[in-house]
Amino acid sequence: MCFFSKLSQPLSQIEQRFKAKAIDTQKFEPSPYNGFSFPKTPVITNLSQDKIQFFQWGLIPSWSKDEGIKKFTLNARIETLDIKPSFKNIQNQRCLVIADGFYEWKWLDPKGKEKQKYELSLPDQTIFSFAGLWSQWVNPQTGELIQTYTIITTQANALMSEIHNSKQRMPIILAPAFEYDWLMGRNFETDNHRLMARLMS
Repeated sequence: MCFFSKLSQPLSQIEQRFKAKAIDTQKFEPSPYNGFSFPKTPVITNLSQDKIQFFQWGLIPSWSKDEGIKKFTLNARIETLDIKPSFKNIQNQRCLVIADGFYEWKWLDPKGKEKQKYELSLPDQTIFSFAGLWSQWVNPQTGELIQTYTIITTQANALMSEIHNSKQRMPIILAPAFEYDWLMGRNFETDNHRLMARLMS
């Protein structure tokens, strides 16, 4: 799974990397990011590929009566996107979730009482993107429009199976060559490991 990420690069570097302009920059929150605090982090959506926007981590489906669901939608399994009510109708609402690292904890005992923290990144702290889905939700009490996202996960590769040894899941990190394909709706369910950038190993 992926509940903790980081982004240490300045917005100018992020804009250069994705050839996009950041808007509403006052929404930018410092990292590291704890998903359970539902931070606003930089994303690029399929509808606005030339803009870097700031969406809330923890997807709230448009049909939700309240925002309580967001603590269960920080991640979405790629294998079940088409059957989970929160995700099945928004599979084409895709986004790049921008980061330069994330954190996982290896269980050192069978019950996870002792854990070792790992920071995972690409060489030289290179900026990358997680594959994500986004949604819009209107708060029925206030009328506020809230834009949210979830990070897509898949079965862990050999490296991540050693680290995330409790769930054996990992976020999908898109190789730059596949970012546009992801946004445009290509189905990676059967070959998602091939599209991923390589983590440090």
